[in-house]
Amino acid sequence: MPKSSDGDSFAALSVQAIYWLLVLSQTGAVWIMHLQFFNKLRNQACTWLNAIKEGMQIHGNIIKLGFESDLYVQNSLINMYGKCGEIKLSCAVFEQMGQKDAASWSAIMAAHTSSGMWSESLQLFEEMGHGRSCRPEESLYVSMLSACSHLGALDFGRFLHGVLLRNFSELNLTVKTSLTDMYINCGCVEKALCLFRRTTKKNKFSYSVMISGLAMHGRSKEALELFSEMLLEGLQPDDVIYVSVLTACSRDGLVDEGLQFWNRMKFEHGIEPTIQHYCCIVDLVGRAGMLDEALEFIRSMPIQPNDVVWRSLLSACKAHHNLKIGEIATKSLVRLNSRNPSDLLILSHMYARAKKWEDLAKVRTELACKHLHQTPGYSLVEVKRKVYRFVSQDKSHPESEDIYEMIHQMEWQLKFEGYSADTSEILLDVDEEEKKQRLKSHSQKLAISFALIHTAEGVPIRIARNLRMCNDCHTYTKSISKIYGREIIVRERNRFHHFKDGACSCRDYW
Repeated sequence: MPKSSDGDSFAALSVQAIYWLLVLSQTGAVWIMHLQFFNKLRNQACTWLNAIKEGMQIHGNIIKLGFESDLYVQNSLINMYGKCGEIKLSCAVFEQMGQKDAASWSAIMAAHTSSGMWSESLQLFEEMGHGRSCRPEESLYVSMLSACSHLGALDFGRFLHGVLLRNFSELNLTVKTSLTDMYINCGCVEKALCLFRRTTKKNKFSYSVMISGLAMHGRSKEALELFSEMLLEGLQPDDVIYVSVLTACSRDGLVDEGLQFWNRMKFEHGIEPTIQHYCCIVDLVGRAGMLDEALEFIRSMPIQPNDVVWRSLLSACKAHHNLKIGEIATKSLVRLNSRNPSDLLILSHMYARAKKWEDLAKVRTELACKHLHQTPGYSLVEVKRKVYRFVSQDKSHPESEDIYEMIHQMEWQLKFEGYSADTSEILLDVDEEEKKQRLKSHSQKLAISFALIHTAEGVPIRIARNLRMCNDCHTYTKSISKIYGREIIVRERNRFHHFKDGACSCRDYW
């Protein structure tokens, strides 16, 4: 809950609104339920406070009073349950509706997107009939574009763009910015730039999305140029934009430039650094191999470093094989009661590389004792407007036999390119051949194989991952892009890799 006095006032008003709505509904003052203001206030009260029990109680009174079939009330309930994270209850109200309007569809899709159910949200849009039965509002398209961004579903995003152009003579700035963000997150940075340049009236948020997007794609110098352009336009940067600027410097190893922007942020623009900015500096310095400096910077921070700061240092230690500082970072994470299994897994990788098997065994025992399990890695790939999900060692797909046959062909071609599997990140106590077999069926390779089977020659392949790719997958994908003449665009959690002609846009600095 916000700490402002306005927020506290609204909280008090919300509680009172819930109370009086309950009283009025129970005393028979049914007419008040039809007033738009009170319906809106009721919905805001329950969702803003996440007051699901009170919301359900009001729902019960609505049924008692015979208003459960009122379209406006039903839409408000779907919205309320969705914002409180009760997606099943949202769906229950939606499915019981006899008549549905554009607001009904918008509410149920927004409920799914707020719950992270991106694929289901797009499926609902398909069920609605692409707006043929009822014309959706622009806000609905913003939700759908957000779903495409998270899934990396470019074909569906392009389709939505076409629907927007057919149904609206002029798109507002929010929709244009959402389109820009969608193209960025689907790997089409040039299309995003084109849309951005064609937007006549830009605001701070428009620049923030584009600067962040260029940084994610490793186009750091363009991001910094765009930041300078924003300043010339008279727009004042905020703390969010400076996170993007510092990230851009980190992606390209621009240490001096990053430190200069750090000083400009504080002294020229008067922005007090947040924990995100400190994390950016640790990443900037650590990624460049200046690990002692990064550690000293953390120790000199005027605010308590959080787990993200220490994790950035730990990742840099792994990249530069500095076990000593890596142990310091891990101990700090343990003191913060971090429950992220990747922290100990990174340390175990470092122990394995240093051949400290006893220390490795202790870390793995600690993982087991704390019941920490790594989130399974998966890769998403879109083919013909449908998103397919693959996990490592996956044989559940109906075309599994063809996929693995394609992988066999790919590996045969890779032998002529001098490819050799990098098994250094496999910690299992198995022989080298078994490690290679496990590498062969990593989710990213399965997704590439499937895309090569089902897309035309020369068409780019776009993959979205939930975890950072391993070194072997990075080397493998570079070679495949050259052998098959394909551009392969891989999105990790916070950056893109563009593989083309045997090289990667990150220039192996990642």
